[in-house]
Amino acid sequence: MKRRTIMAGLAVCLGAWLCGHGSVLAQRSGEPIFSFGVIADCQYCNIKVPKTAQRQYALSPKKLTECVEHLNRLDLQFVVHLGDFIDRDFKSFAGVAPIYGKLKADHYHVLGNHDFSVADEHKAKVPAALGLKSRYYQFRYHGYRFIALDGNDVSLHAYPASDPRHKAAEAAHRKLPSGTPTWNGAVGQAQLDWLIKALNEAKRAGERVILFCHFPVYPENVHNLWNAAEVLAVALENRSVVAYMNGHNHAGNYGRLAKRHYVTFTGMVDTEETAYAIVNVHADRLEIKGFGRQENMTLPLAGNGD
Repeated sequence: MKRRTIMAGLAVCLGAWLCGHGSVLAQRSGEPIFSFGVIADCQYCNIKVPKTAQRQYALSPKKLTECVEHLNRLDLQFVVHLGDFIDRDFKSFAGVAPIYGKLKADHYHVLGNHDFSVADEHKAKVPAALGLKSRYYQFRYHGYRFIALDGNDVSLHAYPASDPRHKAAEAAHRKLPSGTPTWNGAVGQAQLDWLIKALNEAKRAGERVILFCHFPVYPENVHNLWNAAEVLAVALENRSVVAYMNGHNHAGNYGRLAKRHYVTFTGMVDTEETAYAIVNVHADRLEIKGFGRQENMTLPLAGNGD
């Protein structure tokens, strides 16, 4: 009887250890702690373009269907689409939203500039068409906090021409260097304040943070947010931030600054070949497994011998 009691006690202790050291065991076995999917710039619209054209808008439903079928065969915590789900026309959402909705894992959207390339009377409906209750938000998994930003907060696309916010964006754009693209946008002050608060909460909770946005902030690029420097400064002030992930620049891009990774994912809409990725989260690194035109990447995480 005594031996059984001791063995039972050891089993309980071992179970508790396994629960508390799951990430360590996963790391030792080479398996990720968890994984998530990333898609950028599906950018669907049912329009015909030459086969030689860079952007093959009408092929996006086929690409997205194949992508979703693949992702559904994997053990993913969630999937995020990094903006520009459509190219234009509000009716385009109906062509791809049901496909994305078939994902078995939790799935999220980030707002892109082309998502607002709809008639003025439909602009306010765009977030709801993507299933968003808020234009910027956060969620958590396994010691990570994921923060989705709205780079169209200050924008010449997101609001009707008669809206005061459109006029404010015009004024903001006039203050920018000559030649700054009108198709980018900015994160407003209220959202920046919210971001700072969220990052401070993550720091107190001991969480690592990955930021999602449609627009890049680094390296210097014509596609960057109008106020990329401000957003970048906020990210650099908080050690919890390990990566910033975005779309918008369909060619893809990468930069590293202060041990933080800035990844621009390749656009799905370009060419007849697809593009999407799986991010495998390990204790000491992020492993990006690319499909189609998306490249593989290994991103070491600071604080783990980096």
